[in-house]
Amino acid sequence: MEKRFSDMSEQELRSEIALLSEKARRAEQMGMVNEFAVHERRIALAKSYLLNPDDFIPGHKYEIDGDPGSTFIIDYMNGTFAWGNRDGSDEVEAFPISMLIEKEQQ
Repeated sequence: MEKRFSDMSEQELRSEIALLSEKARRAEQMGMVNEFAVHERRIALAKSYLLNPDDFIPGHKYEIDGDPGSTFIIDYMNGTFAWGNRDGSDEVEAFPISMLIEKEQQ
């Protein structure tokens, strides 16, 4: 049975990220787009457990890694996920915190 990211040590997380990165690279080379996307998402989740959720502040604006020019404002945090709205949209979305890059606050 696989261990949950939340139960892994920092070293185990780093090893898992390396393994998933290799799997993603192979899937990309073989043209397996869906498998590549799954590995990329799991990498983002694992990286989130290496970050401190308290560093992500509701009300602050963040850029979304992999979506240049798109911004996200956090409404609330739930573990390693930030919930909020993208670019003024009314639709609530959630992102692993590893996908958020802090923007300069105006």
